[in-house]
Amino acid sequence: MNPSHAHITELLASWNDGDETSLEALVPIVEQELSRIARNYLRRESPNGSLMTADLINEAYIKLIKQRKPQWQNRSHFFAVSSIIIRRILINHARDRSVAKRAGSAVLLNIDEVEIMSSEQTAEVLLLDESLKSLESLDPLKARVVELKYFGGLSVTEIADVMKLSGAVVNRHWKLARAWLAREMKK
Repeated sequence: MNPSHAHITELLASWNDGDETSLEALVPIVEQELSRIARNYLRRESPNGSLMTADLINEAYIKLIKQRKPQWQNRSHFFAVSSIIIRRILINHARDRSVAKRAGSAVLLNIDEVEIMSSEQTAEVLLLDESLKSLESLDPLKARVVELKYFGGLSVTEIADVMKLSGAVVNRHWKLARAWLAREMKK
C-alpha cells in the first residue's frame, strides 16, 4: 500500500472534522510511516541499542491519537508533529535512564520491554537535546530543520514542504546546523 500524499491529507482533514472511519483508514498508513521514521532514527544508532521499532512506533502512535482536536494541515504537517513526539519520547527516556543510573537503582523490565538506548546513546541524545535548545535560541529555523531531519527522518523535500521553504534553503540550514551542533557538542 502506497497511498498518495493527497489521499493522506484528505483522510487527515476528514479526521479533523470528526470522521472516525478516516482514523480507521489512517491507522495502517500511520503505522507504516511511523515505522519508516523510527527505522530512520534507529538505523543511525549503534547496534548495541536494543529499541525495537515497534516500541517507539506504539508510544508515538498513542500520543498522536490522544491529540485533542487535531488540525492537521497535510501529510507533511502530521509527520512533522510525529518527529517532535519521537524526539520527546527519546529525550524523556534518556533522562529517566540517566536519573536511574545516578540514583544507582536498577531499572526493572518485564519480558516484553527492551532497553531503548545504550549508556553512550543516552548521553548523546541528552547532549544533542541541550545543544538543539541552544541552537533554537539562536536560530529557530535551523533547529526545526534538525529536529525534522534527525528525529523525524523527513527528507529535504518533506522538510521544505512543511516549512514552506525551497529544498536549497533547507539543505543550507541543515549543513550549517550540523556544523554548529558538531562544534557545540564537542565543548
